[in-house]
Amino acid sequence: MSAGFDLSAQLFSRAEANVTRGNSTYQEWKDYRDSCTLDTCPLSLSYWAYRPSLVANGIFLGIFSLSLVLFLCQGILSKRFLGFTIAMVSGNILEVLGYAGRVMSYYNPFKEDGFLMQIVCLTIAPAFMAAGIYFCLSRIVMTFGAENSRIKPLSYPRIFIPCDVISLLLQAAGGGLASAQSHANKDPTTGNNIMIAGLAFQVATLFVFIILATDFSFRTFTRVRRMGKEALDERHEQLRNSWPFKGFLVALAFATLCIFTRSVYRVAELSEGWTGHLIETQKYFIGLEGAVVGAAVLSLNAFHPGLCFREGYQERKGLGFGKSKQPS
Repeated sequence: MSAGFDLSAQLFSRAEANVTRGNSTYQEWKDYRDSCTLDTCPLSLSYWAYRPSLVANGIFLGIFSLSLVLFLCQGILSKRFLGFTIAMVSGNILEVLGYAGRVMSYYNPFKEDGFLMQIVCLTIAPAFMAAGIYFCLSRIVMTFGAENSRIKPLSYPRIFIPCDVISLLLQAAGGGLASAQSHANKDPTTGNNIMIAGLAFQVATLFVFIILATDFSFRTFTRVRRMGKEALDERHEQLRNSWPFKGFLVALAFATLCIFTRSVYRVAELSEGWTGHLIETQKYFIGLEGAVVGAAVLSLNAFHPGLCFREGYQERKGLGFGKSKQPS
């Protein structure tokens, strides 16, 4: 290590010690870090404790940019599932912004803007994708038969979308507060804790959703074994037997598990603060954030519900909350 690096590390350790002892403010730590460059400070002093991978983050930026374009085109071409399309497009926009922030930080990991940009955008983005998933279950229930579900089909979006909004608001408020606190040279712990609360609520909501979806699948299976085809809605038999619809069911289940896994990881990550082991280890982020969320969106691109729900399907009003439109 160069003499300049040694001196920088000593000065940073002194700033950290002063903050810990209460002899200084968070500003001393932040101001020193913001003055660093790759030539004057070691990466351990950056906001990341590592240099974000240009290759990995560039790939994820490309994946989510492609997915964004595909969701827009698929929504326009199918003219169906408006709520799903809006949710997925919104989530992908945030993913693109977040990975743009990580690519920015490759060139200077000591600057705050890219770090805050990615931590806020990438924390919030999957909440929109979860909303898109919630819109789909009611359509699946109606396709197989409402009698197989413990609750009415329209109750699924009416229960889970408000829960997702609460989660989103908490995450957005926490991210905004953490960003404001950091820009004001204050400790962002309060905002971070609010983000954690929003993520934890998202995990709980997804868990209940998975339980209800599993229960619906089990009840449908057992009723079919007991009653035969009478357990299913005969109007949608052609749709249920189509390969695109079957592929969509697999893709939706896969995407749900991916978003759930990622959300659990982010709760654990942020619970350690902005200097914890998980947040400072890039391989965990690549595997448990970028890869799983990327796999989720690509699976739903491959089996977009607007293109998979064709035979015998009637679009509903109100982004998926309303009653079915009557056929002309």
